[in-house]
Amino acid sequence: MAVENGRRSVSPESSGRDSPVPRQWRNQLGSEDAPPKDKHYRKYANGIDRALSLFETALQEWADYISFLNRLLKALQARSSSITTIPAKATVAKRLSQCLNPSLPSGVHQKALEVYNYVFTVIGKDGLSKDLPLYLPGLASVLSFASLSVRAPFLDLLERHLLDVDPRSLRPAMKSIVLALLPGLEEETSEDFERTLKLLERFKVAIRPPESQEITAAHSTGDDFFWQCFFLASITGHSRRTGALAYLSRLLPKLGSSVTSEANKSESDSGSAVKLSQLVTSPEPGLLIRCFAAGLVDEQLLIQRGYLDLLVTHLPLHSEVLQTRAKAGDLELLLRAAVGVTVRRDMSLNRRLWSWLLGPEPAASAEHEGALESPTSTTTQPHFFSSRTNYFEEFGLQPLTRALLSMIKSDGGNNPSERARPYRICLSLMDRWEIGGLVVPEVFMSIVDSVKNFKAKAATKADFTEVLRSASVFFDGVESGLIYSEMLSLMAQAISPGDLSAADRGAKFDLVKFILAHFNVREEEMITIHAPLTILAILCMIEEAREKDKASKGPDRLAGALSEQALEIAASLLELVPERAFPLDPGNTSTPPVESKILAATPNLELSQKIKAFYVTDQGNLEASQPPYVPQNVAELLLQKACNLVCKSLGQAESGANVAIKTRVFMLVLSKAPTNLFLDTRKLLTALHKCLSSETTVPFTTYSSIVSLSSHLYTLSRISPDDLSELVMPLVRHAWSFLAASEPKYHVEIVRSLWLLQTALTPSNRDIEAAICSLMLEHDISGTFAQRSADPGRSFCVLWSHSLQDNPSGVDRRAPKTPSGEKIPRLGGMDNYEVMLTRPLFLMLDSLADERTQLFMTIVHRLLGIFVSKFAELSFLRRQHGAPDPKDVHFTNEDDLDLGLYYVRALSSVLRWAPDAAWGVLSKRTIRSSPPIAEIVGTEEDVTLQEFFLHVCLQCMACDEVPGDQLSKIRIAQLYRAALTVLHQILLNPFAGPLSKLKLEHLLIEKLSKSLTGPDPYVQVLLLDVVFAALKLRELVPVELPMSPTAEKQLSTGERSKSFRISVTNERPQAQLPPPPPTLLKCILAGLSSPSSRPVLDSWISFLSECLPLYAESIFQVLIPLVETLCGQISSTFNNLQRLFRTPDQALSQAPGAPETTLISLLNGLEQVLANGHDRLLAEEARAQVVKNPEQPQGFFGNMGLSVFSNDTPQSRSATANDRLTVLLAFQDAVRICFTIWSWGQGSDAARQDSTSGASFGFTSLRMRNRARRLLEHLFAAETLECLETVIGIWKDALDSPDQQKHAEVFNLLPALDGSRPKHTIPALFNAIYSRTNPGALDPSRRSTLTIELQDTDVVIFLVDYTRSLEDDTMDEIWGDCTAFLKDLLGNPFPHRQTLPSLLEFAAILGEKVDNTNFGEQRKMRRELADLFLRLLTAIFTTRPTSFTEATTSSSISEKRTSEPSRQASSVIRLPGDRADDVVGILATIVPNLPKILVENDRILTAATAISANVIGPTLRSKPFPDTVSKNTLVLLQELSRLPNNQKSWKKDVADAFNDSRFFGSNLSLVHTGWLPLLKQWAVADKERMPDILARITPPTTAGIVFGVGATSARLEADRKTQLNLRRMATLILACPYDSFAADLTPILDKLIELLGATSTSSPSSTTRAEVYMVVRALVLKTSAVHLAGMWPVINAELHQAISSVVAPDHSQPSDTYNNASVLQACKLLDLFVCLAPDDFQLHEWLFVTDTIDAVYRPGGYQAVALVDEVSEELGAGNIPGSAIQQQHMEPAWMTASGGLGGNVKRPLLGGINGVISDEVSLERRDELVAKVLRPFFGQLSIWAFESTYAMGQVDLEGCVRELVRDVFDERSVVRAL
Repeated sequence: MAVENGRRSVSPESSGRDSPVPRQWRNQLGSEDAPPKDKHYRKYANGIDRALSLFETALQEWADYISFLNRLLKALQARSSSITTIPAKATVAKRLSQCLNPSLPSGVHQKALEVYNYVFTVIGKDGLSKDLPLYLPGLASVLSFASLSVRAPFLDLLERHLLDVDPRSLRPAMKSIVLALLPGLEEETSEDFERTLKLLERFKVAIRPPESQEITAAHSTGDDFFWQCFFLASITGHSRRTGALAYLSRLLPKLGSSVTSEANKSESDSGSAVKLSQLVTSPEPGLLIRCFAAGLVDEQLLIQRGYLDLLVTHLPLHSEVLQTRAKAGDLELLLRAAVGVTVRRDMSLNRRLWSWLLGPEPAASAEHEGALESPTSTTTQPHFFSSRTNYFEEFGLQPLTRALLSMIKSDGGNNPSERARPYRICLSLMDRWEIGGLVVPEVFMSIVDSVKNFKAKAATKADFTEVLRSASVFFDGVESGLIYSEMLSLMAQAISPGDLSAADRGAKFDLVKFILAHFNVREEEMITIHAPLTILAILCMIEEAREKDKASKGPDRLAGALSEQALEIAASLLELVPERAFPLDPGNTSTPPVESKILAATPNLELSQKIKAFYVTDQGNLEASQPPYVPQNVAELLLQKACNLVCKSLGQAESGANVAIKTRVFMLVLSKAPTNLFLDTRKLLTALHKCLSSETTVPFTTYSSIVSLSSHLYTLSRISPDDLSELVMPLVRHAWSFLAASEPKYHVEIVRSLWLLQTALTPSNRDIEAAICSLMLEHDISGTFAQRSADPGRSFCVLWSHSLQDNPSGVDRRAPKTPSGEKIPRLGGMDNYEVMLTRPLFLMLDSLADERTQLFMTIVHRLLGIFVSKFAELSFLRRQHGAPDPKDVHFTNEDDLDLGLYYVRALSSVLRWAPDAAWGVLSKRTIRSSPPIAEIVGTEEDVTLQEFFLHVCLQCMACDEVPGDQLSKIRIAQLYRAALTVLHQILLNPFAGPLSKLKLEHLLIEKLSKSLTGPDPYVQVLLLDVVFAALKLRELVPVELPMSPTAEKQLSTGERSKSFRISVTNERPQAQLPPPPPTLLKCILAGLSSPSSRPVLDSWISFLSECLPLYAESIFQVLIPLVETLCGQISSTFNNLQRLFRTPDQALSQAPGAPETTLISLLNGLEQVLANGHDRLLAEEARAQVVKNPEQPQGFFGNMGLSVFSNDTPQSRSATANDRLTVLLAFQDAVRICFTIWSWGQGSDAARQDSTSGASFGFTSLRMRNRARRLLEHLFAAETLECLETVIGIWKDALDSPDQQKHAEVFNLLPALDGSRPKHTIPALFNAIYSRTNPGALDPSRRSTLTIELQDTDVVIFLVDYTRSLEDDTMDEIWGDCTAFLKDLLGNPFPHRQTLPSLLEFAAILGEKVDNTNFGEQRKMRRELADLFLRLLTAIFTTRPTSFTEATTSSSISEKRTSEPSRQASSVIRLPGDRADDVVGILATIVPNLPKILVENDRILTAATAISANVIGPTLRSKPFPDTVSKNTLVLLQELSRLPNNQKSWKKDVADAFNDSRFFGSNLSLVHTGWLPLLKQWAVADKERMPDILARITPPTTAGIVFGVGATSARLEADRKTQLNLRRMATLILACPYDSFAADLTPILDKLIELLGATSTSSPSSTTRAEVYMVVRALVLKTSAVHLAGMWPVINAELHQAISSVVAPDHSQPSDTYNNASVLQACKLLDLFVCLAPDDFQLHEWLFVTDTIDAVYRPGGYQAVALVDEVSEELGAGNIPGSAIQQQHMEPAWMTASGGLGGNVKRPLLGGINGVISDEVSLERRDELVAKVLRPFFGQLSIWAFESTYAMGQVDLEGCVRELVRDVFDERSVVRAL
């Protein structure tokens, strides 16, 4: 059907005016004929007017109606015989229709019909034809309520008068007439049934065109218009569908002949059949389909059954109407509706549906009815089944499949029952195999895909579970073969060549995974036959795809993730396959197995095609055909393919994840397949050896896979013990590289893998132990320069420590199976460590033992002299002092380093066992100077022996740069170490004092700094010892500063030289200690930062702790650089550790040092530095207290003087305050870094870790977190308040972070610390608050230094959140502190005014928690808290009376006219400052818990009254109301309304707001979410709300109207009041439940009718009409149609006048009465009627819009009668191209076969939210309103109404309510007072 043929608007040659007379509407509802100038007529008209006036005054009871009708009849009968018109006919028709109100007794109805009869007799046929729009609407609804006594006269009236009306007048009203008569057909046994049926037939004949030709006795060619009207009436008339069904079952032509009699039909029969089908399908075949579809989705089962019967008898599936004339989409629509009946699970419906879908049964098989047989069973009449199956396959399969797919794919929103509906339908269809067997394969995957998509969109888990349950029931009914066939098809699409993108391939894999995870694929047939075949096909397709990619040299489509996904699916399926799927003895099978050699040579393509053929051709049906391969062949092929995959993977060095999944698949196949099947183990072992022999370390996942595979192969006896032993060495070599201390990522996993390998080897095998030993000794150098690298030792320590913690249990116990199927538990390192670690341990101990003989010898002078002479002979010892630049000193190849090393070691051995007397000889004995000795010593003077040996050692260390080959470097390093050993012995001897004058520390510190760049980090350990020994000597050096006289007295020179053995810890005056060298600190910082110091970091930390006492005087100067360096190193080390565990398959780094031990050493150092600094600070503060002037008073003023006035003098502050500041800054840095470490792997961070190293990560993170926690505990113990404030700072910063969970981790930390139990933390928080609000009230020792930038609000909000996180039982600990704090605070609340609301929240939380504990049963305590709470509440309102409105006003004004959907609040966490200022929000959270907090009712009422008086009241009465109202205000008001015994205060507040004239300026989103629920609660509780508003509305009056400003002002004020009251009525109706005001409907309608009588000059004036229409819209939306029956006559007349006024001349009476706002609201009211289509309005709809097929297919010479179309022609909108609808939709819905049985949403045409035509227009100018809104609206409304009906969508009631609320709360149309 082309668009051009759709709506044919005929351009009238004549405009309808023969002469320039005023326009006479073809629809005569509002016009009167000009009265004749005859006195008899005037008398006649006056009599009728008098009779009509009685209606408005005298009607009290039903008898008054009869009296009125008698008077009216007498007045009509008083006419002269020549008069054939009715004066005031519009009013007469209106009154008569009002007398046919259903609520009046039948006597009134009879009398009214008598008057109608007389009127029709008077005006005759022509008059009735002309005035039919006046009289028919009143009569149309009679049959729906008429009693038996009324029906007969009513039918008489129609038969006598209406049948003779001109067909051109009847045609527009035909749908209304059909709807009017259908109620008479509901009872087929009633006496009026046949009469009504004949009457309807006579109407059909009455409108039949004269040129019609008879087809049958009942049907003619011109009846198509009647049928189209009938179908439309059946679609829209829900309540009249029973009558429509009765008519159709009798008179609908049969549209399908028998399939078998098709060939026997005569030509005339065929022609009449075509004509009959054209009769009911032209011009629009979709209406017939929709008539049936609407009946099939009816709520009544009998109607559904009747329509199904009709389908079977009159509209079979093979009929030409359905197969050719109807559009494909229409047939799908019908099938959707038809199969929808199966959801009822009613056999009577299902049986009829099967009959329709499967077609007529052959007559011969009637006796077999119901005896369903399967297609494989033997039957005497196979043709019966095949014919019916063929029938469905030919006529119904394709459209039904499309219909089901559209249902499955249509987005039913998030409603689980709607989403599951198509699944339940498909399940029911499977009851008949003839239907289900054909349909299910087509829709199966779409259903699974739909379930998967819903999982992502489901609002709750319960919704998804409900949908999944329905889908699972369907899934379980599907054949196993079909399920696996579809899964294999998906896998083939994802793996095979094609243009699919990686994302599409991944989506198909995801769908298969979803099936495996959520549905039952574990039935016996599935897991023993289909799963193995599917796995084999997957492996073949993967190999085939790889081969094709390699051949084409294109990119590898299955690279990486896609290949892994395919193999993961194969592995998942393999886990389902039991061992019995591959029996050792195949037994008697009909198909013999193929030989192994033939199988092995079969190409992948052939294998996969055979399997695909089995699934594609036979859908995997085992009854139809045998599987392509027997289980034995499948097992052989699986072994072969999986082995090939693994070998290729190992040979090509693929990624670790790829190797892992392939190995897993292979191991699963090995464990399932019989052990007697052939496996090419040689090829496999070769691949393993090749992979392990690579020089680079394989990825961990590859290594782990190889270990598991090797163990598995050996356990299953697939390889021999020798084969496994050959793999041990390469495996252990790779494991050794992973055990490096610098790579902690996989330590736990590697140790477990070694023990898994040991388990396979059995405990008696020592291969692993031997391999470890050989690796430990691999790089050793023996001989003179024996050396062993430390790295193997450190790796062994890692292996040792993790082995001793290895206790396999549960998850970790990976158990290989023996061939017999028994599981062997993995050996645990904890119990079996000696198997693997014994010999390596002894090797470690060997390296620790001294390799040289230890001789006890007596020191003799000659021996030492020999050493002197021998050293003097060594030329390289004399080189340094002779060189011009010491940097130029180098060892050469000629230097006899071996001999020098020998002498130094010998000297070391002598000195090691020398007694004290020998050291005395060394210190006192001098040697005479000689040139060689002078060159060594550097001076000509005599020197002692120990000084000489000291210089020898220094000469050995002179060369810093080490050139030459590796052996030379080793020799020099050995000499360096031996010299340092001797030097250390000399410096530690009891007589080393005189050496202090040499100031060796400067030289040694320089050496230490240079060693950081040296090759051997272990030299640093010896240097550190030597440097510290040199530093200890400094204490013996006299300070070169002038000493004070007192000090000179205390320590004389003689006393100073008494002993040289004074340690750093000895008591001596602090001022005497010389300052440490400046280079020492630089050296320490460099050592802590240098990467080369990492292996010996513990020694550096020990050195640091030993040096800290040297900085006793300057500790605060060095604290910051030390802490900065330590924290920086901790941070970078920790970041590297984090990165290590996040990066999968990271290459092994060669970084020195282990990050774990480095981090712990640094934390140890940080703790020692902080402890030292803090101890020093406490000592200083104690000394400052003692030094205080004793006369200074220590009372309150003294403290104040100290804390306030002393700040004026910087000198007094600088002493201890600056030192404290320094220490606290260091503490803050430490707390922050510790918190970062402690929160590692918590919350959202856990998901970022690499899953392959989970066990190692758990071990490492726990170790790091515990160390950080211990340090935090010590910090909190030292400075609780300052550390807590730092934590609050961390929490505050986390609120701004994108990670929403980060701030919550702070509350997990505090309970984990022993030092931060609530009883310590809560008082510290109180101190932090007081330090910021009222520091003078605190003791100075409890005051915070305020070094953290925190406001008092930040601390209080933290207090609130912290308290909320506490366990209820902790209240016992903190109760006393909390109540004491609140009492103190209430003594002077003003300093706390900013935090009082949050403190109130804190008190409320205390009350809630106490209520949950036994502790809270003490009444006195609860009463005390209640008093404190009420005092806090009072304090809030006293100290900040207006601030709450300020916060809400600014946020509300900007949201003034926004609608609800556009205001989606972001989920960003609010900052403490915002929370503290939100008094209303805090109160809204507290109020629901007031009964728990305050317990007693009178206290609750007191609190509620205070909140109402101080918050709600001022908000609602403030000047900027309603902008002051926020969402929280309304939440608070709702919570107050739920409190017991608080009805008075909140109702008064709501009433005040509702009656405020500014109320209708409220924010729309707040109206929907807040005000409407509140008003519902307010109005439902009191039935007098509506009468109160009605009483305020005064009727329009014209008495006493004068002109001038005063009169205008009074009228404007009356208009404004009336408008606001009408809006209040509409708002209340919308807020309350359905039919809440049914009892008040009569006074409401009376009041509306009064107001409709207003004119432009009355008071109130006709300006209020817009609001009247709004109230009517509200009533229609919220009231049942049955209650509104009496409203329609008035509404019809009013709408007619309002819409007609659009084309009235300017300044005419209609134009003045209906202003722009009134016209717009009238249009919206009509639009709503058309959208909702209430039953009674459908009877009158033809007056306003064209409700027949003429709206779309206009006949020649057509003239519109509907008011909207007439006005549209008058405005010139009839032929506007590109109308609003075509702009909105490319093609109207009726042109596209809308799939919309409930799928579309039916909305009004006009509106600002969802409307097609926007109503956003200025109401000032009529021409702008007409151009932008009215012209397109009138031009499109009729076709929009037809479209909406055709689309069969659900009405968007919520959208209609939102649109009305938007209009009600739009103040632009409210009158402004002068």
